[in-house]
Amino acid sequence: MMAHASLADLQRQFAALVSDEAPSPAEPLLRPLRASAPRLDVYRHAYRARLVEALRSNYPVLHRALGDDAFAALAMDYLAEHPSRRPSIRWFGDALVGHVRTHPGSLPHPALADLAAMEWALGCSFDASDVAALTFDQLAALPPAHWPDARFEPHPSVAWLDLQWAVEPIWQALTHDADAATDEPEALDHGLLVWRQGLETRWRSVPADEAVVLVACLAGDTFAALCALVAESRGEHAAPWVAAALRRWVDDGLLIWRAQPSAGPPQAG
Repeated sequence: MMAHASLADLQRQFAALVSDEAPSPAEPLLRPLRASAPRLDVYRHAYRARLVEALRSNYPVLHRALGDDAFAALAMDYLAEHPSRRPSIRWFGDALVGHVRTHPGSLPHPALADLAAMEWALGCSFDASDVAALTFDQLAALPPAHWPDARFEPHPSVAWLDLQWAVEPIWQALTHDADAATDEPEALDHGLLVWRQGLETRWRSVPADEAVVLVACLAGDTFAALCALVAESRGEHAAPWVAAALRRWVDDGLLIWRAQPSAGPPQAG
């Protein structure tokens, strides 16, 4: 006599049937369901349709760029290799950028991989933890002796992307008009900064000279090290240049304190 299966076993086996994953050794427990193919297909179709819808919600601009049929084909190929594994459907698609970069034929133009990366970064930025960013008053309160060793780290909403194509105009056009006509993107190696201020996500392309210093700052290099990065090109003006850049990054809400030489972040006032 066959032992009774637990509810958890039955749920796992049913999920495997719906998602077409490899059956478990105890799969015969659900053999009657396999005989009811039409009814089982309803669940299979609904499962896939819901995940395609979730992927479309997470990548609306990519969907607009590809169109319904091409996006659905991409979604099904992605699902075959990356079934949903996380409790929240919000995160379905977290591996799509890597998927399209390793499957060049999955997109009609390589620039669309950069578009997908930009779109995912914006979504993650919006959902990032609500942590208080460093303020200018806190920065100004740092004792002068501590400035050389001062370190910062990115706010949780900050993302840095190294892109190969100028996809920002496409993102802008299709965000504001789903039917907008777009030009073929220009090949352009550049850095894209993504972050959130309040409830609004923001982005900007970063000039190469600023990008080198900003990436180092986000990685935790000291203020002195940042100045050294630009000393060759700016000489005695290196420290003021870095200070001005740091002011902009703080005003934009990009940074939080890393461990400081003092007992903690200085308090303004």
